[in-house]
Amino acid sequence: MNTDNRGKKKWYTYIRIPKPWDSIIILLLNILITVPIFIILHHNIVDPEWPFQLDRILLFILIVAILQFLLQKLKTLLLIILFCYLGILTWTTIKGGYGYYEVYEDYRAMVYNMSEAPAPQDIIISKLLPFPNKNKIIRAIEFDNPQVRNFALLATTKHFTRTKGYYESRQLIQSLAIFKEIRTRWNYVNDPKGREYIATASESLIHFSGDCDDYSVLMAACIRAIGGTPRLIHTKGHMYPEMLIHNKADLEQAIYLIKEVLFREETKGREIYYHIDERGQIWLNLDYTARYPGGPFMSEEILGQLTLN
Repeated sequence: MNTDNRGKKKWYTYIRIPKPWDSIIILLLNILITVPIFIILHHNIVDPEWPFQLDRILLFILIVAILQFLLQKLKTLLLIILFCYLGILTWTTIKGGYGYYEVYEDYRAMVYNMSEAPAPQDIIISKLLPFPNKNKIIRAIEFDNPQVRNFALLATTKHFTRTKGYYESRQLIQSLAIFKEIRTRWNYVNDPKGREYIATASESLIHFSGDCDDYSVLMAACIRAIGGTPRLIHTKGHMYPEMLIHNKADLEQAIYLIKEVLFREETKGREIYYHIDERGQIWLNLDYTARYPGGPFMSEEILGQLTLN
């Protein structure tokens, strides 16, 4: 009887990890599994906007506790679970999906966003006025013009092409590449004296010169040409473009990418500026007056806005 029992339990001895290595592996496996689960849940649940980001802290602790309990219960099969997890990550890494690098970058982004919450924006929104030269500007934003589309595509191949991972943020990164290309090449030139001249997007591609209206038209056209949603903001004596970021989770990812990956030198010690509209949508500042996307507003008073859906 005892021999049979020992025979039935023999397979446990082949895969059981000795102490204290079992506890160490459980902890490491818990962290590796928690990070992607936390990222997915955080992006898909409603943000209650608790102070000090307590909702995210509690969510992270809850996931860790549940996984710790499950892994302890499955301690005997721990080696199998570990090999399965590493095997899946290795396979997705080879295939170009969510792999080791993405786990590492998501962990970095999560830690950064929990410690570097975006500063609130105190923006004065006046009673919106009719947008000046609205019809001319809409016609000038030639996002479906082949020249504009081709330039936008070219810009996405010139900047940030070596930035690995971030597949879910591909369009954002490409839009920021367009900002970098246009903003770097832009030369400010006033309109003819006594006349408001609105250059078309294709016209501005010839010399990359003009005033704030012309810059805004070109930027909006190129962002729209690759599937983004731009809008133009009219203030007293100025106009600038913004780009839709959708929600708070996307904003946190955008801030992390801008400050820690794409524009590290330009944003050192600086804040990211954005607007939140009446529907809770977030718009990132793309004005040429700043060296990086999300730079300071030249004017905080909004007199009008024109969205290109």
